[in-house]
Amino acid sequence: MSAFLGELVGTMVLIILGGGVVAGAILKGTKAENSGWIVITIGWGLAVTLAVYTATKFSGAHLNPAVTLGLAAVGDFPWTDVPMYIVAQLIGAFLGATVVWVHYLPHWKETRDQMTKLAVFATGPAIRKPWSNLLSEMIGTFILLFGISAIGANKFTEGLNPLVVGLLVVAIGLSLGATTGYAINPARDLGPRIAHFVLPIYGKGSSDWAYAWIPIVGPIIGGMLGALVYKALFTQQIFGLLWVVVTIALLIIVIAVVKESSSVPGVPQQKQKN
Repeated sequence: MSAFLGELVGTMVLIILGGGVVAGAILKGTKAENSGWIVITIGWGLAVTLAVYTATKFSGAHLNPAVTLGLAAVGDFPWTDVPMYIVAQLIGAFLGATVVWVHYLPHWKETRDQMTKLAVFATGPAIRKPWSNLLSEMIGTFILLFGISAIGANKFTEGLNPLVVGLLVVAIGLSLGATTGYAINPARDLGPRIAHFVLPIYGKGSSDWAYAWIPIVGPIIGGMLGALVYKALFTQQIFGLLWVVVTIALLIIVIAVVKESSSVPGVPQQKQKN
């Protein structure tokens, strides 16, 4: 199997299981309806674990453009292969979301709320404050790449690493995910959002393209920052790109704080992981 196909299949498995647990928890009439946040976060962690097991041998199991770009930023992955990996990830995510749609086919008609249907495919904020939402995605993905780098620096029994990465994703979901649904992966959000847009889902509404840039930009900045900071702190390798990404991240933090300090209370929109 080629690296392209490894990334595609691995990301497809990720979305089938991750999107599947969300669908089971929030769509009407499922046996898991209202099973809640804990089930969703554990389901996503297990989805990551199995997806990494699926693809590691063939592609290194990035399954996430933020991971691919983060590794490229610190010289651990060739920039020339970045486009191929990202295309494979987006296709895999789209196909995985399509499988979820087919699997839960009778439940779309039973589910009246359009935002609930979208939440199976794409993330959305609990409180819509774009700069704060961007910051949340940035922080969550910083921890993801920082954590993956730390895991990679330790020796585990052969085959145990994917399980530890899955636990890292569970921890991020439980601790940091409640603000935006923790996309922490541009392909995980964009591929299924495109699927929501093009598939004939019964009674669907808007795909919320106005929000779609946040789970793309936030994870890319946070992922690169996480990888670069880890290298700087623990291997004393300081890349010039670090200062560019740090400057961008600090600017986002300042804008988010200023915007929040001058804003009125926001209205909660949705509380499910999506």
